[in-house]
Amino acid sequence: MLHAFFQKYKPYYQDNLRLALPIVVSQLGHTLVHLADSVIVGHFAGTVQLAAVSLVNSIFMLVLVLGLGISYGLTPLIARENGSNQHEECGKLLSNSLLLNIVMGIVLYVFVNFGTLLIIDHIGQSPDVVAYAKPYLQYLGISIIPLMIFQTFKQFTEGLGFTKQAMYISIWGNVINIIVGVILVKGLFGIAPMGVKGVGISTLLDRVLMCAVMSWYVFHSENFKTYLKGFRFGFFDKVRSLKILKIGAPVSLQYAFEISAFSGAAILTGTIGAVEQAAHQVAINLAAITYMISSGIASAATIKTGNNLGRNNYADLRKSALASYHVILVFMIITALGFVLASDVLPYIYTNDQAVISIASNLLIIAGFFQLFDGTQVVGLGVLRGIGDVNYPTIITFIAYWIIGIPLGYFLGIRLGLGVNGIWYGLTFGLLTASVLLFFRFQGRTKKLLLNS
Repeated sequence: MLHAFFQKYKPYYQDNLRLALPIVVSQLGHTLVHLADSVIVGHFAGTVQLAAVSLVNSIFMLVLVLGLGISYGLTPLIARENGSNQHEECGKLLSNSLLLNIVMGIVLYVFVNFGTLLIIDHIGQSPDVVAYAKPYLQYLGISIIPLMIFQTFKQFTEGLGFTKQAMYISIWGNVINIIVGVILVKGLFGIAPMGVKGVGISTLLDRVLMCAVMSWYVFHSENFKTYLKGFRFGFFDKVRSLKILKIGAPVSLQYAFEISAFSGAAILTGTIGAVEQAAHQVAINLAAITYMISSGIASAATIKTGNNLGRNNYADLRKSALASYHVILVFMIITALGFVLASDVLPYIYTNDQAVISIASNLLIIAGFFQLFDGTQVVGLGVLRGIGDVNYPTIITFIAYWIIGIPLGYFLGIRLGLGVNGIWYGLTFGLLTASVLLFFRFQGRTKKLLLNS
């Protein structure tokens, strides 16, 4: 029976994984930049500066996902038009997406530079942590503009099924980020040690280079000549821009509700102490790696769903989506076991501070449990995005994280005195809620497509 089940979905597993693996690597690039920053600072600059990285990453990730969400609006549209052989339309969509993403990058930079930097002194954090956080946040704020341009071309190429180039660029970008980060933070080759400011500079340099290389690839590769016939720099069309925003804006909010919940958890943890905040950063960084892998699988599910929708092939659409659920469940079970079994070892990647390691070890056990829910909810969002269903999932994510997750975490962690563990229990229950509700939504929408076909 199990063999027959596997054979039924085997072609979909193969197609999905072939598409997903390069996306997973490039998606990991965003997280590995911040992971590298944490590791470098944790080992070469100390616990207080690691807490500063935790604070900044918690704030900046919210800014980052707002931008990424807007850029994701392009992918299902490209996949759908490509499935319908409307190649010139893909270029016109790219023109509008590039303009929207540049504007979004500038808006987010202004928000960071003239908003977040002004309020960071007034959110109950340690003054020492805030002093180190400000210059790091400023450099990350500038980096959002080249990152948004990179994302435009990344989502365009991935929507067409070309996923490897962004992967290679992300890998080399991370190598450069690590090398330059170590040199600047530690102070090598005659350079004065910069501490956390150094990883901010290395991240900015990494994203400028990635933007330049990805842009050059799209405009010079033979793969895209047909699709770029409709492309014009600065071309704006209200109808096409609204199409992108109708998907991208709700997706942006979906990611924002989830990431802001984790950012809120980091700020709540910061009111307890710098050691707890550093431990939260260690555990959340490791959990973010598996999340971004899940996000890569979800992006592949979006593309395959969009392709099948463009071909009106609803049976394959549903089977392919279910195959993505199967893959993510197996993967998350494995990572959950890894987190639980290696909970005492993994924190040493970031720090040798025994107080931080002790708390982070407990958080990794909790993270092991929420792995399953985190993976399935992001795949659910990806499949629904592929069929253009983004509004109800946005409401679901808001309820799960801000009506249930954060209030419950505050009640358990702060009011009942369970500390950072209690905050994480609340997050886990929020993820469970999102996972279940999104799966029910997926079932209802895909079965309806089959019935109406």
